[in-house]
Amino acid sequence: MAFYTEEQTEDYLFKIVLIGDSAVGKSNLLARFARDEFYPNSKSTIGVEFQTQKIDIKGKEVKAQIWDTAGQERFRAVTSAYYRGAVGALVVYDVSRRQTFDSIGRWLNELQTYSDMNVVTILVGNKSDLKDAREVTTVEGKSLAEAQGLFFIETSALDSSNVAAAFQTVVKEIYNILSRKVIQSRDLKQKDPGWMANGKTVVLQADENQEEEGGGQSKKGGCCSS
Repeated sequence: MAFYTEEQTEDYLFKIVLIGDSAVGKSNLLARFARDEFYPNSKSTIGVEFQTQKIDIKGKEVKAQIWDTAGQERFRAVTSAYYRGAVGALVVYDVSRRQTFDSIGRWLNELQTYSDMNVVTILVGNKSDLKDAREVTTVEGKSLAEAQGLFFIETSALDSSNVAAAFQTVVKEIYNILSRKVIQSRDLKQKDPGWMANGKTVVLQADENQEEEGGGQSKKGGCCSS
């Protein structure tokens, strides 16, 4: 869900999904990022909901449509349809519950199965404030992210640590990839003016997986499509 048009070069809408086991804090991460709110007694999300958040990147307004998908097994058949069109994903686990970390591989497989393209993905270890209850070390999280070619960050929806950074990392990487594709499309048009009718929407298809090293983290990304 990312489009570039000749007339409307500043209109960007990126669909991003939050996935992970139930009760890892997905809804509170979204609430903290979108509304700066936290619900200590929040119940499991029923079905799927989304919020749209505006982010300024290099002077341009980008809208992130963030979908909160229910992590409970009985809802997985319902939420699988919502992977389609996603260009970004936050795969969340609870650092105080190892079982949620062990489930990451299954969530990554599901993301790959149901998404239409390569998705910019960040592995998020949530509830970093629960220091005494931690069962998954930061090193373990980083190692898994590096092995899978993902960004990595630890967050706390409770005290808001790194919450904005987690979402912004994904959105900025999607924007950077899309910007490179826009430049490529312009170069093609300059070389062959007849390759595209004026004003026609260009759907920017996925590239092959690209891995770049940056800040000690590997990056996985290739997008974007409708």
